[in-house]
Amino acid sequence: MEAAPHPVPDALSYLAGEWAVHRELCDRATGHSGWFSGRAAFRTGTGAEWLHVEEGIFEWDGVRRKAGRTLKLVPSADGTAEVTFTDGRPFHPLDLSSGLWTAWHKCGADLYKGTFTVVSPDEWRLRWDVQGPAKDQLLSSVYRRAPS
Repeated sequence: MEAAPHPVPDALSYLAGEWAVHRELCDRATGHSGWFSGRAAFRTGTGAEWLHVEEGIFEWDGVRRKAGRTLKLVPSADGTAEVTFTDGRPFHPLDLSSGLWTAWHKCGADLYKGTFTVVSPDEWRLRWDVQGPAKDQLLSSVYRRAPS
């Protein structure tokens, strides 16, 4: 049984700091799978924006390499945020006030459905279900707050 969502009044205050992240990846079209394991940091950037920076090791089909990504988050006065790519293109809104949020992102003809679940003050989960002509993937991540 899944844990009940943990409401978060301010998304960025909750996310602030360092997290250990583990992600399982599955390409349903090919049957290939892999994982990412590393660290995620949520911190202030320039102006009002925040940065979400991930770095770690990615293994796909038995091949390991360093990997990472950076996203920007622009806070709103109501405790939500707009997530963008580093070049400013919109990705999705983020509202963790109920502890559960579903985001949608269209990338070409593929549709990304992201489900964010806050499990506790120190753990949240993200599941991206990607479907379309170019992709049929499932990415399941667990974020656990890193000790200070």
